[in-house]
Amino acid sequence: MLSPNSNQIIEQIRNTTIPTEAATGLQILVDSCNPSEILTLIQFLDHQNSAIAALVAQALEKLAPHSVEPLIAAFNNSIDHGMQAQIVQILAKIGDDRALQLLIDMVGVEIANHCQGNVRRIAARGLGKMLGSHPLRCNHHSQAIDKLIWALLHTEDWALRYAAAVSLGEIATDKAINALQQALVQERDLVVQQRIHFLLIVQL
Repeated sequence: MLSPNSNQIIEQIRNTTIPTEAATGLQILVDSCNPSEILTLIQFLDHQNSAIAALVAQALEKLAPHSVEPLIAAFNNSIDHGMQAQIVQILAKIGDDRALQLLIDMVGVEIANHCQGNVRRIAARGLGKMLGSHPLRCNHHSQAIDKLIWALLHTEDWALRYAAAVSLGEIATDKAINALQQALVQERDLVVQQRIHFLLIVQL
């Protein structure tokens, strides 16, 4: 249950458009770390003021690992691709293994529109950040690397191929480097090709 004081703070965040006012209330909620408040905070990711939405995202990151499961549930229950993209970004920054399968699944989802494609690209970058910052994880998460390789070599979305290339460059296992070398030969988009070339120069 939310305390009366928490209800007042949440109402203030809901009604304010001043980031400094929201930041003060958010810090109080972060310090209290009430699971009910996490669910409420997630609803503010689409706040009318983008600066406040960004502060909410930072608060949810600070509330990890307690915020991970609620964020995953919110992603699965949402039909708003903008909200889903924000949640993926937060989960990628948190870097909790519980979110890994969600990111893998999103990279492989069929694109219905540009917004959904954006979620897919953010998920691809999230995998790179999660695995690249913890090299030992790569030995246990070959499915994630395989999904990025698939995205690099077999998808039509050049921006997704670009995101997958950057993530594979961060992961930098032998398998990831071999995939980049293969992609360099077959890639026809100049921007993606140049990025892959740069990544290989850095790694080799």
